[in-house]
Amino acid sequence: MARPAPALLDRDRLIAAAFAQLEEDGLDGLSMRRLATRVGVQAPALYWHFSDKAELLGLMAREIYAAAYAAVPPADDWQTWLGQFGRALRRSFAAHRDGARLCAAASPALSGEPASHAEGIAAPLVTLGLDQKRALACQAVVISFTLGWESFKANGPMREFLRQMMDFDATFETGLDALVRGLA
Repeated sequence: MARPAPALLDRDRLIAAAFAQLEEDGLDGLSMRRLATRVGVQAPALYWHFSDKAELLGLMAREIYAAAYAAVPPADDWQTWLGQFGRALRRSFAAHRDGARLCAAASPALSGEPASHAEGIAAPLVTLGLDQKRALACQAVVISFTLGWESFKANGPMREFLRQMMDFDATFETGLDALVRGLA
């Protein structure tokens, strides 16, 4: 009996399969070979779609960040937007096993000049009154805090020890609110 032909591969399907692999095996278990097996091809076939694993991780991180930006509701001022962004980013990291760790390790999956990307990244805060340089700085601070917090929370033995002393969600909210107020 003939084996069924694998479905046509495209980047979106491969990235979805990579996220499924991440959920099952974590970041340490995500490999091009395992991903190829998951989609029914040999590993070299993946290199038609990604130059290497670093590019795949960068594209996965881009999806995690894009989901956070898309989840931020409209805001009347930049501090409200920034707080909502921090919360959305935290949810986006938490939606994937090792999501924060993946984003911390991934190389940017961007083409073109960084200046053109900076404009798009800063746009929500520029619309609310900040200049581009300040908007990027404020987002970088919130991203760093949120990324660090979720990485810290994901540390198994330390997490269990600290869980006995604090409420991670309430402490995150306290820190994020203080951070955003401080940026004003």
